[in-house]
Amino acid sequence: MTMTDPIADMLTRIRNAYQARHPVVEMPASNHKAALAEVLRDEGYIKSFGIQGDGPKKTLKIELHYTDAREPVLTGVRRISKPGLRVYADAKSIPRVYGGLGVTVLSTSKGVMSGGKARRLRVGGEILCHIW
Repeated sequence: MTMTDPIADMLTRIRNAYQARHPVVEMPASNHKAALAEVLRDEGYIKSFGIQGDGPKKTLKIELHYTDAREPVLTGVRRISKPGLRVYADAKSIPRVYGGLGVTVLSTSKGVMSGGKARRLRVGGEILCHIW
């Protein structure tokens, strides 16, 4: 069975694992998912990630990040651009999430990056999701 939106599946698995207070979450790996996980790690929403396995059955393993009071660092995720409706923004119109408290994640010609980095590099692209 093929999956029509692997990014939405990844974000849903992460959201569900945080709600269930799991320490790690695993999912099928791809380069695009690894790039998104790298942005999440750089922004402090996950501790670390790694790709395990050989051949076509690789697994992306993400270690989730919690506060000292065992509360999730990531409180919300919203998928913006979907397979049925792609949403693009140029560098000047990249939205800010909750006045800068959240992060917009974009897929640009220079790779997957946060909205702040895309503004600094003056590149636009497809808005993948908002994270807060």
